[in-house]
Amino acid sequence: MTAADGDDEDRPAGDESSTRTDRDNTFDTDDQSTGDPGSPGRNAAGTPAESASGETQSTGDRGGTAAADGGEVPAEGGEVAPDPPSSAEIDLPEDGSGSDEGAPDDEEMPLTEHIEEMFGRLLAVAAVMGGVALLVFFIADSVINFLWYSFLPAPDGGISQCGTAASGACPRVYNPLALLLARLKVASLTGLVVALPVFVYQTYLFMRPGLYPNERRYYLAAVPTSLLLAVVGVAFAYFLVLPFIFVYFLDYSEGVAEIAFALTETFDLIILMMGLFAIIFQIPLFIMLGIMMGVTTRQWLESRRLLFWFSFGGIAFLFSPDPTGMAPIIVALTMIGLFELTLALLRWTGR
Repeated sequence: MTAADGDDEDRPAGDESSTRTDRDNTFDTDDQSTGDPGSPGRNAAGTPAESASGETQSTGDRGGTAAADGGEVPAEGGEVAPDPPSSAEIDLPEDGSGSDEGAPDDEEMPLTEHIEEMFGRLLAVAAVMGGVALLVFFIADSVINFLWYSFLPAPDGGISQCGTAASGACPRVYNPLALLLARLKVASLTGLVVALPVFVYQTYLFMRPGLYPNERRYYLAAVPTSLLLAVVGVAFAYFLVLPFIFVYFLDYSEGVAEIAFALTETFDLIILMMGLFAIIFQIPLFIMLGIMMGVTTRQWLESRRLLFWFSFGGIAFLFSPDPTGMAPIIVALTMIGLFELTLALLRWTGR
């Protein structure tokens, strides 16, 4: 028997409970300082975390050391969380459209300055249109005669005989203001046509600071192409469509009645057909832009060609002022021809 045993035997029985309590408190203290998974210096299993040198190191210290060294910090479950990519590692489009910085030349301006700039550019367009219209008004009679007798036969004695000739396709005026309104219409339409390129250019200058480089390329490619197609459409109507329509009108009534061509209605028909064909000839451009921007595909258009054909026919009969049906048929066939020609060109180029 040792001295400690002797002390235990000499200890009174009532002191055993206090001794056990002291031992339990000692064990609880050890558990809190060594066995708690969340305490510093212990991992999830309750064992000390050791560094490469064999010394105990807490998880927080290791994380801080790894971050300081530029390494990767272990995530939960033992996996290593990758570092977030830097701005240099992110692939952005060359034109900058994927960034938050806006267009290259975009500058923040007050709303009042934007309105003033827009008003100034529109004023320049209006000045060009008004100046051209004023000049053309004084020669409007010559313009009317030129367009009129390009499609209709002149009297036997010449244009000077229109006031007395009983026959021929001279323009008829049925109200006092008809000639004045025709002159104003010719002058304003001429001014509008001449000012249209100016309007397009001023619009581009106004939008240019807010456009990305690829958007500028689309604009500079599409707008001149649209103007060129409009000119081709007007020429197509002037040289082919309108002569055929007026010859058909004259032959339709020959030997039955003499047609009296009213100035207002006939001139409106000429202007309407020219404007309509200027719009119709935009069909190839619309198809090309739709495919380039991914809105549609050539296969999708080809699979629904009959639907487009019927739509073209409905539009032609709706906007062509010809109850005989000849002008709507020509318009519909032109639209279908442009549609199919564009698809054939796309098929040939492999688009």
